[in-house]
Amino acid sequence: MSAEQVISDSVTEFEKVIAHLKNEFSRLQIGRANAALVENISVDMYGVAQPMKAIASISIPDPRSVVIQPWDKGAIGAIEKGITEAGIGLNPVNDGVVVRINIPPLTEERRRDLTKHVKQLAEQARVGVRNARQDVNNKLKQMKGSGELTEDDLHIAEKKLQEKVDEANKKIDDVSAAKEKDIMTV
Repeated sequence: MSAEQVISDSVTEFEKVIAHLKNEFSRLQIGRANAALVENISVDMYGVAQPMKAIASISIPDPRSVVIQPWDKGAIGAIEKGITEAGIGLNPVNDGVVVRINIPPLTEERRRDLTKHVKQLAEQARVGVRNARQDVNNKLKQMKGSGELTEDDLHIAEKKLQEKVDEANKKIDDVSAAKEKDIMTV
């Protein structure tokens, strides 16, 4: 395995961390309806926990509401229970045919709390990048110890790795800044 291959593997890990961060951001309730708020909520149907998207269609009829229409009418109670137990702060309304969720507008205090949470998630992503960098640095040092890399090759590889880490951190900063702006927009 070459140093370039080890570094390209680390870039894949960095991309996974950023994709996870974006997924976490999509789940945040920011005062606008979004199918990602409920699509992965676990619903207990037929004795098996399933994601919401597997048992119902999720639609967004307007910016402040989510409508969940189960494919099996008997699932309405389980869907309602799953949303309530998920602890996402949303109250489902069951009208016998569909489950409606009205998204309340955010208060200024809640916006600030969400912004803090975005910063925490971004910091967790940076930690993930640092951990991946440390793993790659250890691999490169092992390769040097076994004679696969020279001292100069090790320094060049470490420099390339740091450039990739800086790029990943820049992406994390950009994504979190965009999310913070989105949250603070009234």
